[in-house]
This record gives sequence, C-alpha cells and structure tokens, in this order.
Amino acid sequence: MTKKWKVTKSEYVIDRPWLKARRDSVLLPTGVEYPEYYVLEYPDWVNVIALTDEGRFVMVEQYRHGLGAVQTELCAGVIEEGETPLEAAKRELAEETGYTGGTWELFTTISGNPSTTNNLTHCFLARGVRQTKQQHLDKTEDITVKILSQMEVVALLINDEIKQSLMAAPLWKYFALKHPKSLRSRK
Repeated sequence: MTKKWKVTKSEYVIDRPWLKARRDSVLLPTGVEYPEYYVLEYPDWVNVIALTDEGRFVMVEQYRHGLGAVQTELCAGVIEEGETPLEAAKRELAEETGYTGGTWELFTTISGNPSTTNNLTHCFLARGVRQTKQQHLDKTEDITVKILSQMEVVALLINDEIKQSLMAAPLWKYFALKHPKSLRSRK
C-alpha cells in the first residue's frame, strides 16, 4: 500500500500573494531522503463552461505570456479569500464577460499537477447565461469575449488550440458526457 511522505523540513523560497514556492525535505516510506522537493502553493481556482440559452459557449480570448500566445479559453480565475467556489465562478464570469444568471452546477474538480502544486480547480457548468452588464476587468487584463458554437469549440479541442489543460479537460468531459455525437461527427 502506498503511504504518505513525511516532511522533515519546510521553508518558503518565494512568498507572494499569488504564488508561494515551498522547499520541503521529505522522507519516503522506503527510507529514502529527498532533500529538495519543491511545491508551488496557489489559491484554488475556478473556471466556467458557460452556455447561452441558444447553446453557444461564452469564452474569452487573451494573451498568455508564459506561452507568448493569444489563447481562447474558458472564463477562469482565483477564488478570493472568503468566497465559495461558486461565488468566485459567478464573479469571474460577470467581470470577464458581462454574462450572469442561468443555472449552475459543479461539473468537476481537478488538479493541474498534484505532484508539484497544492491547489484545485473547481469547474462549473452554467446554462442559460445572458449578457446583463459590461466587462469589469482588472488593470492587467485584456480580454475579448468570444461566443462560439458547439462545433467551433470541438474544433478548438481537436486541433489542440486550447492549451490550458485545466480548461481542456472539463470541455472534453462535457462533450463526452453531454454531446458525444459531436466528437464522432468530426472524424
């Protein structure tokens, strides 16, 4: 049976509001010592598969500096202190796109990399959202709202144009469970 590792020493090498990097010394159940194991600590995140009454996807396009590319993505963000995941998801969708309302459900909860990060991403499915307000972006955000058809989103997935795995995974799950024929029709 696999057992947990024992942390023998821990220290922060980066301590910022949006990122903490921790260096742990760990002792494996086998007796092996691992003196430098790094863990990135982030707040939990949310993302939203947002659908209009017509079944169109409310997505965003923004520049991603890590890849040096403009990407089409789900609306997403950080859960602020004191917020529930659902409150954060609704806030992020309203701020980034101006879309609100609809019926919401937690669709899946995933980890970007459980070996080196400590946070989770809570993925929501929101049906029947409507544009009721204008975007309210942070000063560091430059986001374009994109309203896409089901087949346009499937094409983005199949053509590997959605690079963010925490967004691709719930979209693949959505199509596999809710619209599997849309995946077969692309062959």
